[in-house]
Amino acid sequence: MTVRRVMGIETEYGVLATGPSGAARPAANPMLLSSQVVTTYRALVARAGARPAARWDYDDEDPLADARGFHVRRSAAHPSMLTDDPARPAPPGPAAEVARPDLEEADDPSAANCILTNGARLYVDHAHPEYSSPEVTSPRDGVLWDVAGERVMLAASRAASALPGGQGIVLYKNNVDGKGASYGTHENYLVDRAVPFAVLAELLIPFLVTRQVFAGSGRVGLGPTGDEAGFQLTQRADYIEAEVGLETTLRRPIVNTRDEPHADRTRWRRLHLILGDANLFEVATYLKLGTTSLVLWVLEHLDELADRGLRAREDLAALRLADPVADVQRVSRDIDLVAKLELADGRTMSAIEVQEAYAGVVARALDLLGPGPDADTETYAVLDRWRSVLARLRTDPQSCAREVEWIAKRRLLDGMRRRDGLAWDHPRLHALDLQWSDVRPERSIYQRLLAGGAVERLVDEEAVADAVHHAPTDTRAYFRGEVMARFPDQVSAASWDSVIFDVPGATALQRVPMLDPLRGTRGHIGALLDASDDVGALLAGLRGE
Repeated sequence: MTVRRVMGIETEYGVLATGPSGAARPAANPMLLSSQVVTTYRALVARAGARPAARWDYDDEDPLADARGFHVRRSAAHPSMLTDDPARPAPPGPAAEVARPDLEEADDPSAANCILTNGARLYVDHAHPEYSSPEVTSPRDGVLWDVAGERVMLAASRAASALPGGQGIVLYKNNVDGKGASYGTHENYLVDRAVPFAVLAELLIPFLVTRQVFAGSGRVGLGPTGDEAGFQLTQRADYIEAEVGLETTLRRPIVNTRDEPHADRTRWRRLHLILGDANLFEVATYLKLGTTSLVLWVLEHLDELADRGLRAREDLAALRLADPVADVQRVSRDIDLVAKLELADGRTMSAIEVQEAYAGVVARALDLLGPGPDADTETYAVLDRWRSVLARLRTDPQSCAREVEWIAKRRLLDGMRRRDGLAWDHPRLHALDLQWSDVRPERSIYQRLLAGGAVERLVDEEAVADAVHHAPTDTRAYFRGEVMARFPDQVSAASWDSVIFDVPGATALQRVPMLDPLRGTRGHIGALLDASDDVGALLAGLRGE
């Protein structure tokens, strides 16, 4: 048993323009602001010696494939779903065959896209700058390259704000704009395709609904526009409207059904989760990734566990919620952590009790199948931290204030309310909530707590600074990042599962497929990269010549 699997986080950042006095300019075009952030960072990296200006390769993307076994007609798809070709929205009228454009036709030289030397992608998605982390294999690395994304966004916004004749641009690592819009923090986990999607969704949903108790980042205001006074655990809860579904910007589901693995689809599926918050607390991100990975491991081994006498499938099925969509909001608004959720069989359990049941199944599975050669120390560390946080949330939630983000935020807000006699709908509380997630350290409330030692860190700044420029060494992100650093002028395009080279003297572009995320690592390709003076030599080595 192991917590390790290929995973990553995509974060859309809130964007705001400011005038010379620092006052907000809400009428500024967010698409333009986001494009300035991305293209300025691309130029900034170029001045540092690397030029990640390659196009994104959309050729292998298929966002309308549904894990339930069908394709959505392109003519029926909402334009926001067509991420494989943002220049071509869904055609009007009845269903029509839409030919996929070739690579040159699909590319827009002015498109705001940047493939980074750390293997990540920085681009504009739905009027927000998005940092999509490189593929990692552990929760701790997930934290490291997620925090590296915060530093990328800080550098990008500062550089864009300093442009002659430009305007101030401020970025926020949050999920709501306070006016009814929500933008996503999406998690991705590679899962064994042998697990039926229906089983995956059914047994995972109660866990996802209730993990808010330790993974929420906290929010002032209730309802999509935040008009109702109050505080809740998460920022995304008021925007979840379905149990499963393909959409990400409307009718948002607990479990997304996009069947786009960016890998060998005969072996894996990519579980795409869109209900989570953007976390600044590193322990919250660590637990979010780690506990989800542990539960997925159990779901991948249900038959083996049954053969060994553990009825994990039945134990988890017994946790099925009667109304999971409504419970997402119910858990988020239960700041005292005492509300009872109705289960499908008529019993009731609190969110913490549901989480404890999941942790118990994971622990029994580890005892039965572990430790084994795959059970590393991080597996036990995640499980121990998970159970410890749950126990303390049950008895003394304030003892989790260094690890659980919503608790720290609420404690700060409660202090302000008591000191100044403020109601939950006071504008100052909403302002503090926004300032919490400001990427600028001199303005960020979170960064002040961090500097004061009030937040537990899992990674250090030296490692973060390295992760800004260098990819994980144990996934294909290493190859993607290294060729962007070493041969930027010869990389014509790239995606998660391919790199396309423009080799001097060659008659055609040459694609290197990367359908196995665990190849292209430093151990696999590092020596060849070091021995290759140019792209031609690298490709010859890959071909075994």
